[in-house]
Amino acid sequence: FLPSLPENKILVAQHPLLIVANQTATLVCNYTYNGTGKEFRASLHKGTDSSVEVCVISWNTTKISRNSNKEFNCQGDHDKDKVIFNIWNMNANQTDIYFCKIEVMYPPPYVYNEKSNGTVIHVKETPTQIQEPQSATPLWILATVTGILALYSMLITAVFINYWQRSKKNLYHQSDYMNMTPRHPPYQKNKGYPSYAPTRDYTAYRS
Repeated sequence: FLPSLPENKILVAQHPLLIVANQTATLVCNYTYNGTGKEFRASLHKGTDSSVEVCVISWNTTKISRNSNKEFNCQGDHDKDKVIFNIWNMNANQTDIYFCKIEVMYPPPYVYNEKSNGTVIHVKETPTQIQEPQSATPLWILATVTGILALYSMLITAVFINYWQRSKKNLYHQSDYMNMTPRHPPYQKNKGYPSYAPTRDYTAYRS
């Protein structure tokens, strides 16, 4: 609520608290002025001592100009009896109290509002998300190549197992060969056995 004022006085009213959850704030500065000014300047200031000028809008009957601090993304718009400051891409470090200042630049006398109670803009911290770098190769190509490599590996493994089993079987047959040369017991040494056949010792088989 803005009361009536004597001539050439400006009074500004702001909402006391503004919660920012999506990094975008809209701060409305309502003001009353009953003077004869034709050229105005409105600015938004940050901090209890208003030391940081966030952005500015100036207007008269024919033109509007805007300017913003390089550390902020801010734009001011003028409407009847109000100035609207839009700030975007805000971060938690920009949480502070903000003040609107309205000035009459022309014609004289120069007039500006007394310092208002300000608006506390509380910017909530947004959770950071780690984004994995996207590969330039399409996913279906990667899947196809992976499938081919997997099939090739399975074929190589199957061939190797088959070769290993065959090699093992051949080795088994070679080690299973027995000397079939006839042998004669020592007591039948002269009973028709060839002289080249060695004598078999049967005592090794006795248990």
